[in-house]
Amino acid sequence: MTEKTRSGFVTFVGRPNVGKSTLTNALVGEKVAITSDKPQTTRRAIRGILNRPAGQLVIVDTPGIHKPRTLLGERLNSLVEQVLGDVDVIGFCVPATEKVGPGDRRIAESLSGYPRAKKVAIVTKTDAASRDQITERLMEVDSLREDWAAVIPLSALTRDQLDVLTDELLDLMPEGPPLYDADVVTDESLEDRIAEIIREAALEGVRDELPHSIAVTIEDMAPREGTDLTDIYANIVVERDSQKAIIIGHKGSRLADVGKRARAGIEPLVGTRVFLSLRVRVAKEWQRDPKQLGRLGF
Repeated sequence: MTEKTRSGFVTFVGRPNVGKSTLTNALVGEKVAITSDKPQTTRRAIRGILNRPAGQLVIVDTPGIHKPRTLLGERLNSLVEQVLGDVDVIGFCVPATEKVGPGDRRIAESLSGYPRAKKVAIVTKTDAASRDQITERLMEVDSLREDWAAVIPLSALTRDQLDVLTDELLDLMPEGPPLYDADVVTDESLEDRIAEIIREAALEGVRDELPHSIAVTIEDMAPREGTDLTDIYANIVVERDSQKAIIIGHKGSRLADVGKRARAGIEPLVGTRVFLSLRVRVAKEWQRDPKQLGRLGF
């Protein structure tokens, strides 16, 4: 008798920078979510798809839960709540390198608001922690809730224990056929993935207040006739002229660097060489303006 396959949705929650997007990419085996040391880097619910003989996991990478200061922040939080209400399993992430704090406790408690989902605790970044730290973290995390289906330490970077997590997540999924074709790794459009790669490049090395103010739109994308070149025209949108100056840098040096880094990520995705034209545009206080948010896809 053939074993029944399982499929369903899982999302990872936790404070900003606990390694949720890195874990998503490691499980999928391909970069579907951008990573940055800046909080709230993820802006949309990005689905990564992991196929195994036993079934299919659809991983929904969401923005971190945080106190919103803008309309964008409010919309990101409601997006997280919507995802948490829909998934089959919630993975609560805590880094092995940091003690469990009030923010972790608050998020762990909030999971009671989503009774439909099974809960798994994940201690991340074990490659950067000592054995004692890992043991201490596992005990702290275990005591946060009584209904953990499992408590798993792992490293997305070294892939240590990733298979243990995958098997556990699949076991917790409902029985059913795959939700996506076997060759699909994400339901993100190519343009969205390219915009995210550009935003990731623009985020690198910027000051704390700027990351939230950066959005990217793709104006045009087309193969150049008679060549193996793809032309991409994109806008980097910020909120103030001073931010525009930071992104462009002295005599355009920073923008050129952003373009170079972004191109390196985009070319393997489109399968050709890329001509990337970047313009920096100012949309005043776009994070607080419903019309601008709509135009930028939020």
